[in-house]
Amino acid sequence: MQPEPAPVRFDTKIAVLLRDDVLPWQRLNITAFLVSGMGTALPEVIGKPYEDASGVEYLSMFRQPVLVFQGDKELLRLAHDRALSRDLPTSVFTSELFATANDRDNRSAVRAVPTEKLDLVGLAVYGPRNAVDRVLKGADMHH
Repeated sequence: MQPEPAPVRFDTKIAVLLRDDVLPWQRLNITAFLVSGMGTALPEVIGKPYEDASGVEYLSMFRQPVLVFQGDKELLRLAHDRALSRDLPTSVFTSELFATANDRDNRSAVRAVPTEKLDLVGLAVYGPRNAVDRVLKGADMHH
């Protein structure tokens, strides 16, 4: 009997932090928006395309898991500050984006608010595993 291969342990981490007071449907939408830009900005996070046994091809996906955490408004602010101070690739979702309907308006809504006044409801961060862990210190895994 062959021993099971050791689980893959990535040197990097993709993590999403959601504010704990947003609705379940909003959490899913926020998560999708937050990670959507990582593949184009960070091509190293994308694996190869998929193909099933019938030869049907599918899009590529992240090559590693996306971990989702939750925390309160203050923790989100702190994590945002930590991510920026470590110069980690970060995406943000603010409460204003619930009222917009397109990419142009989304970007305008974020641009209209200074960094320290952003009303964050979610953020995503990518980088070395230890650095991302420090950014998310105090957050709980989403359940």
